[in-house]
Amino acid sequence: MDDWNKVKKEILKDPEVKKYYDEMEVEYRMIGDLIKLRKAEKINQEELAKKMGTTQSALSRFEAGGTNVSIDFLKRMAKALDKKLDIRFI
Repeated sequence: MDDWNKVKKEILKDPEVKKYYDEMEVEYRMIGDLIKLRKAEKINQEELAKKMGTTQSALSRFEAGGTNVSIDFLKRMAKALDKKLDIRFI
């Protein structure tokens, strides 16, 4: 992981990359948290997608950061994981 931190630090020296990275921070943090939660629950993408009423490929795109999802999608994910969704402005 140390190598990645060095590479990341170097990449973020570019102001355009840094701006984009900062803009995407919330999304990537949320995606990372949801992946950790899914794995902690010992449920794979296919199982979670089925519980959510979506496809594994849609869930995969979400986890890869390749799509913007609706609040409804997040609600269905929370329900499928037996969790509460809490979205706030701070």
